[in-house]
Amino acid sequence: MPITSKQRAQLRGLAMEEDTIIQVGKGGITENLVASVNAALKARELVKGKVLENSMLTAREACDALCQACNAEGVQVIGTKFVLYKRNEKEPKIQLIKDKKK
Repeated sequence: MPITSKQRAQLRGLAMEEDTIIQVGKGGITENLVASVNAALKARELVKGKVLENSMLTAREACDALCQACNAEGVQVIGTKFVLYKRNEKEPKIQLIKDKKK
């Protein structure tokens, strides 16, 4: 289920306090990078990444590729940084706000 704009805003606020733990370099999106992103998403649900200057990808391209490879949601892309979110079904850590539709 895709996240709503209110939930995306909530996640952007939470991501401000997170450290950048993913770095996409000149190797691009490798199997090792996807495996480490999957592990980080399982542990944290919300991860922040950065595309280095020597990478052939833009932050948007890296975010989209990782979202597709990890089945995650892209929360935000600003400059060279991006934020990914994937809910842990067994042990959720982040409680998303409910969207009130009437």
